[in-house]
Amino acid sequence: MKTIISTELAPSAIGTYSQAVKVNNTVYLSGQIPLVPATMEIISEDFTEQTQQVFKNLVAVCEAAGGNINDMVKVNIFLQDLANFATVNEVMSQYFQQPYPARAAVQVARLPKDVAIEIDGIMELPNYS
Repeated sequence: MKTIISTELAPSAIGTYSQAVKVNNTVYLSGQIPLVPATMEIISEDFTEQTQQVFKNLVAVCEAAGGNINDMVKVNIFLQDLANFATVNEVMSQYFQQPYPARAAVQVARLPKDVAIEIDGIMELPNYS
C-alpha cells in the first residue's frame, strides 16, 4: 500500500509525480530544486541560497511524511558543477547530524528550470510512525 505525501510547505509538483511516496515505513522523496513554495520561483542565482532552499524543501516533505531530515538514509545530489561540492557539504552539515545518510553526488548537463542543484532521497521512518 502506498501513500502520497504532499505539503504546501514545499514546491508543488511541476510534472507527473508526487512530492513523495510512502510505502510502509519507507518514503521515496522526489527531487527538490530551489523553488520557493509560496511563489514557485527560483530563490536566487546564488548557489549557497539555492542549496539552502533545496534542503528547506526536503525538510518540509520529510516532516509532512511524519519524519525529519535525519531519517533520510540515502541522498542523491545532482549538480551542474561539481566545483560547488564543498558548499554542498557545508550546507548539508547544517541539516544533518551523524550518522549521515549514504550519498551520491554527480555532475549533470542540465537540471529543471536551469537550477544549479537538485536533491532527492529515501527516508526510513522510525517504527512509531
